[in-house]
Amino acid sequence: MEQTNSGDANRITRAYFDSLLIEMRHIGAAVPDTKLTLYGETFETPVMTAALSHLDKCHPGGMAELARGAKAAGAVMWAGMGEDEELTRITAAGAKTIKIIKPHADSAVILRRIAHAEQCGCIAVGMDIDHAFNGRGEQDIVLGLPMAGKTLDDIRRFVSATKLPFIIKGVLSVRDALLCAQAGVKGIVVSHHHGILDYAAPPLLMLPEIVRAAGGDMPVFLDCGAESGLDVFKALALGATAVSVGRALMGPLSENGAEGAADAIRKMTAQLAGAMARTCSPGVAHIDGSVLRERRGW
Repeated sequence: MEQTNSGDANRITRAYFDSLLIEMRHIGAAVPDTKLTLYGETFETPVMTAALSHLDKCHPGGMAELARGAKAAGAVMWAGMGEDEELTRITAAGAKTIKIIKPHADSAVILRRIAHAEQCGCIAVGMDIDHAFNGRGEQDIVLGLPMAGKTLDDIRRFVSATKLPFIIKGVLSVRDALLCAQAGVKGIVVSHHHGILDYAAPPLLMLPEIVRAAGGDMPVFLDCGAESGLDVFKALALGATAVSVGRALMGPLSENGAEGAADAIRKMTAQLAGAMARTCSPGVAHIDGSVLRERRGW
């Protein structure tokens, strides 16, 4: 019999998504509006791309092709690790883009990448702090580049280095959310970096506490595990501003390029709209969290 890792954070995350059931509400329902306003821009959907990278093997043009899909669907594009030239191609595709930078040991690299994100016209920039260490507790090395953990003062320095909203990705605790607020961060991504730690709490589970800690002063995004518009609905119901989708876009991107990715985002948005209509949710910021019920023991 094949052995499975009972601590697989991705399996645990999927199980938690599936444990939440939706209460229908019909009286007074209306056609829902799925538009999202974020950092001064308006989008057709709260379904965003994840901060992916290195997609050239998935489809020629890789990240820039995904950006074309995001633009066509009216969605936020997130960009992960990649060279400056790649970010230039992504933003040239016309997608409104948020650039996420690795926690490089050399702060000069980070500051240079922040400046380049500004030059490219990104709407925000940030860092995935959860990629600082490897599974042995050592400072990580990513594609030959050394990483390092960041202090509160480090984050304050990066926040003050740009006029763009600065986002921290990899928040999975109220503690870190409060520290981000202290540092002047303008957005946080609740994420465990696709199961970087066994037995990591599902981001969806931690989301309500983190949203309360943020106090409405900054957007709170959800990353990891969302595969459908119903998953997105559940995250929005628990307080997320918008939701990143990664692996669910890679197959359509591989098969049909930008149009495949755009179509996948549109289908998820349509699923989301269907759930909103059947729960009396007129807009993405007005989904009542009390429509969710937790399935227990059956």
